[in-house]
Amino acid sequence: MAQFSSRIAYADFNQMAPAIRTALIDLASAAVEAGIEKDLLELIKLRVSQINGCAFCLQYHLNIARGLDVKPEKLDLVAAWRDAGVYSERECAALAWAELVTCVAQEHITDEDFASVRAQFSEKEVVFLTGAICAINSWNRLSVAFRFPPPPRE
Repeated sequence: MAQFSSRIAYADFNQMAPAIRTALIDLASAAVEAGIEKDLLELIKLRVSQINGCAFCLQYHLNIARGLDVKPEKLDLVAAWRDAGVYSERECAALAWAELVTCVAQEHITDEDFASVRAQFSEKEVVFLTGAICAINSWNRLSVAFRFPPPPRE
């Protein structure tokens, strides 16, 4: 196994930059306050963290999702959500939107893409869902850049 060491410890980051931590937590929390389901948001955070290769956020959000009693098959199959057959239309729309927003540099988001997510979410929900996607992308980039080690499995 390759040796792994943090560049900046997660606890040190939180101590050095509490304003960044608070801003990202507030951004992600706004989606819950807007009424988007917590379990759905955790699936989004897992998928985005997979795309970005963020071990810290994967383990962190798996712990939260398990605590919310998200079905194990949904956690196990989120990387292959399109072919899994276990996600609702709303979950599929959110996962597709999360991938598009995360990979916006590779492929622009079309009007058809926006219409697809709008078929399952109100305009306000799309705004807050997108904010949550932006927040987890930011966490992923911080975690990968500083090599935060994954937290223990709960």
